[in-house]
Amino acid sequence: MQHTQQIACIFDLDGVLVDTAVYHYKAWKQLANSLGFDFTQLQNEQLKGVNRMRSLEMILDWGGMQKSAEEKEELASLKNSWYVAMINKMTTDEVLPGSLTLLTELKSSGIKIALGSASKNSSIILQRTNLAHFFDAIVDGNSVTTSKPDPEVFLKAAEMLNTEPENCVVFEDAQAGVMAALAGNMKVIGIGDEEHLKETHLIAKDLSEITLGKILALRNN
Repeated sequence: MQHTQQIACIFDLDGVLVDTAVYHYKAWKQLANSLGFDFTQLQNEQLKGVNRMRSLEMILDWGGMQKSAEEKEELASLKNSWYVAMINKMTTDEVLPGSLTLLTELKSSGIKIALGSASKNSSIILQRTNLAHFFDAIVDGNSVTTSKPDPEVFLKAAEMLNTEPENCVVFEDAQAGVMAALAGNMKVIGIGDEEHLKETHLIAKDLSEITLGKILALRNN
């Protein structure tokens, strides 16, 4: 039992536990269209794990537009208001396959669980999808100053769980998040497509392929 006590799991939110990527995409697309240009799924892929202001800057670059700092703030908050309106309609149906089973198994085994997400809306999402009660600590875009690939979000989560970084296993769907976990000296399980995720210790298409046994094997390897 000692090994299970030592281990801690840190989950990214969007694309790992719940599917909010579609709403980010729709809101950014709406913003790009309102500025007179389009925004594609392929471009959206490059925004995974990137914070809001940096995402906006990338989109404006793709659209060949220059905006002042003040205008950027306005555009970012407009995009966010559209996004929040969409996620406020989320239900438990949008929890990704395997999330509930794995979180339940970890919780019942006494394993500490944290959220490590760039999202500033994580509390709304966790409430709407009924996942909030699983988490011992929540670190999101409201409590960190640097975004992934900087490891701050995961290091802060480890600190809040009162454990060492090397005891942590991170679940990520974005390359920036994988790099952040590695920089923090943590094990990382990639969720999604192998070609988009390099240097993970393990890869799975979703959390239904992950068991406590696999996590322990990885941690003790």
